[in-house]
Amino acid sequence: MRRVLTAARMRAADQAAEARFSMPSPLLMENAGRWLADAARELGTTASRYVVVCGPGNNGGDGLVAARFLHISGLRVTVVLVGDRAKLTPESQRNLHALEPYGLHQPQPLGKVEARAGDVVVDALFGTGLTRAPAGEFAEAIQHMLRWRAAGAKVVAADIPSGLHTDTGEPFTPCVEADVTVTFGFYKQGQVLEPGATLCGDLRCVDIGIPPEAATPQEGRELFLVEEADARGAIAPRRSDTHKGSYGHVLVVAGSHGKSGAAAMSALGALRGGAGLVTVATRSEVVEPVLGHAPEVMGWPLENRGPLGMADLEPLLEAAEKKDVLVIGPGIPRGDETVKLLGELLSRVDVPAVLDADALNAVATDLEVLRRARGPLVLTPHPGEMSRLTGVPTKDLQKARVEVSRDFARTHEVTLVLKGARTLIAHHDGTVYVNPTGNPGMATGGMGDVLSGLLGALLAQGLKLPEAAWTGVYAHGLSADLMVARRGRMGLIATDVAKGMCNVWTRWNR
Repeated sequence: MRRVLTAARMRAADQAAEARFSMPSPLLMENAGRWLADAARELGTTASRYVVVCGPGNNGGDGLVAARFLHISGLRVTVVLVGDRAKLTPESQRNLHALEPYGLHQPQPLGKVEARAGDVVVDALFGTGLTRAPAGEFAEAIQHMLRWRAAGAKVVAADIPSGLHTDTGEPFTPCVEADVTVTFGFYKQGQVLEPGATLCGDLRCVDIGIPPEAATPQEGRELFLVEEADARGAIAPRRSDTHKGSYGHVLVVAGSHGKSGAAAMSALGALRGGAGLVTVATRSEVVEPVLGHAPEVMGWPLENRGPLGMADLEPLLEAAEKKDVLVIGPGIPRGDETVKLLGELLSRVDVPAVLDADALNAVATDLEVLRRARGPLVLTPHPGEMSRLTGVPTKDLQKARVEVSRDFARTHEVTLVLKGARTLIAHHDGTVYVNPTGNPGMATGGMGDVLSGLLGALLAQGLKLPEAAWTGVYAHGLSADLMVARRGRMGLIATDVAKGMCNVWTRWNR
């Protein structure tokens, strides 16, 4: 698990590294520049030209250090300095003077420099402090780097691509597109959220000497990037002396006429997620189609007709007996009484429940249902469903995913999984986790149904929240990534991801 900082917290960590831990700024810059040069060398060859584009701030100083190390390595280096030389920070000025013995202290004018296929460009123009769109010669420099990359040059960004907002991950216009971003000390929020994650390319967090303790913890405000070792480690290997009862019983309340597939995919997600037993409670006429997808699933017919309502309460309470977790929502028939039914059911069952799809749309009409629940709740909305839950327009929500997710989870005391590119898992203690797995091939119906069942399976096997949520989301996305690596993104379907869970478990020796 890697901590992720905002720009303000990163500035405080930089200051603390020197003030509290005696790590002077010149040393940190020297280390940063060395890492940057190493990354640039990996992308080029001895025949490459290395163009280092520096701004007047300390990010430019990192670039100047990198230029020195690249030159010492025997490589052809061109330095471009953008902005008023008189405004160089003291450390950048010192590192510019350090280039004098190598004849690099007179930077070249931007208009006289070209980079082509095979060359490497180091973007050291702006760091993490950018809060407005680049303008003038700075915008011109970014346009040059974009053009050079389009011509085939590789781009390495120092700390963050110039033009990318450090906290939101939204690009200003223009913004550098990097092949590799070398970030220093900690990940930054805008690097792990889209579209910033894509603009960073291969993101590498390197140790330049800033102690982890320099970033003071903020209770209820932490953001973490989930790593594969975290998700793998959350699931214990199976013991030999276990049986189906050892791995829990999931009750899936899902499906309706024309939507039996939603119930089936949720049930398949639970089965492929390792649940010992899976039962689907659905309208009577839907049971047979659901069981036709997987004979391992058991059916519980709900004899009433039409939308789920209060007449279904007693049958559902009976179905929930001796179950370890409920998964409610995929494809259910929703009506005026559905939210009242959910309120009564959740207030009388003390096991965890995963709410998805139309269960969320029902709850959106009365959020007090969440407070009345006896057991832990996991909500798995996509942005449209999240907009209905919060009243925040989808466009605005997408610009503040971390904040909106955190506030909702804390206010309603739930674990929230906000799906999308870089799915977020927000726990009611205020901690938010960013999931790095998944791909555009998952933009197709049924993926959320499979995820709901998978989360239910992990909860049924005894994983606690929020671990069960971020583990399930990571594994779900990894399954899709492994499938795409073999078959491509187009045509990926939800049942591929369910079946592909075996690839994840094989990879993790689970």
